[in-house]
Amino acid sequence: MKRIYWRPPRVSRAALALIAIVAVTAMAAVEAFPARIQQPWHAEKLRAAQLAQDAFDVIKTEKTRRGIPIDPDTDPLATGMIGVAMSRVTSNSGVLTAKQLSINPNFAALLVHYLRQVDVQPGDLVAVGASGSFPALNVATFAAIDAMGLEAIVITSSSASQFGANDPELTWLDMERVLVEARIFHVRSIAASLGGIDDVGIGLSDEGRDLLRAAIARNHIAPLSSGSLAASIDARMLTYERAARGRPIRAYVNVGGGSASVGTHVGKKLFRPGLNRYPPLGAAQVDSVMLRFGERGVPVVHLTNIEGLARKHGLLPHGGKPPRVGEGAVFVSVEYNRPLAALGLALVLAAMFAFVRYGIGATILRGVQRDREAPRQPEPMV
Repeated sequence: MKRIYWRPPRVSRAALALIAIVAVTAMAAVEAFPARIQQPWHAEKLRAAQLAQDAFDVIKTEKTRRGIPIDPDTDPLATGMIGVAMSRVTSNSGVLTAKQLSINPNFAALLVHYLRQVDVQPGDLVAVGASGSFPALNVATFAAIDAMGLEAIVITSSSASQFGANDPELTWLDMERVLVEARIFHVRSIAASLGGIDDVGIGLSDEGRDLLRAAIARNHIAPLSSGSLAASIDARMLTYERAARGRPIRAYVNVGGGSASVGTHVGKKLFRPGLNRYPPLGAAQVDSVMLRFGERGVPVVHLTNIEGLARKHGLLPHGGKPPRVGEGAVFVSVEYNRPLAALGLALVLAAMFAFVRYGIGATILRGVQRDREAPRQPEPMV
């Protein structure tokens, strides 16, 4: 018995060309008309970003009042948030571009986004490991805390890397006090360590350590001293626990790369930048405050790799202009217009069905061809 095989009719090139035209037109329309989607917690994010900008302005005014110069080479936008290349309280090297990128009030909105994602609510308690190395990110963190109506327990590493809050007369602890006195924030550190290598001031001169102790004392902050990195981690955890008084800590925010907070340079890289709901694989090999909170099920917000975070959330500067409150994908994301994309797909499928199944495209083209080839009226001959 012979089998009969049916072969579909050959699709003409004309039909394929028409389908391609419809597909390309649909794709071009989707690319040309994206949708702008307002992100969740928009009003709260705006409030946090505006608070951060107000704080930047207050710090710049204070710096000017004290006669501390603003270097146009390192701080071209004259923000007042960039320190010097080297001072007696500089703990280690720092990346200037990272410090410049951090001076963006919209990082406060990103903090709101992270904390809201893990369901932190007004009145909740969070812990913060602040750093003199990134005063702008400290500002962003405090702004998010105030805008969200949270309570915070803050411990600061008072020294700073290059271009951070490394002026001995205007450390981060001094900036904190100025911001509270100006009624920008209500949050302040409850304790401070010397910072630097092993969180005990290694790498600083005796004079530098004395200057930091003086800054801690004049701002009425409890000194956090220990003889080793392990002891410093223990002391920080004990301080957080005592200050919490039995209340649950809903999130931990780490700013920068303080040794006790991140657990040396290796520990800093184990946690990914941004929100970490759980400790990453392999994190247990390096003890740190981040690890200990993570092991307790406390989400960790790790503010590091600033360029990567800025790029991911649309916070990179545009054309050398200072960032404005409300800019970035954390407020409004630009996405493909899904209804338009669905319509385009439907049109492509319809074209395929019509041109291939029923040969409508070929019929149209044959009609056009007949029109072109229609006989003309005879012309008189001379």
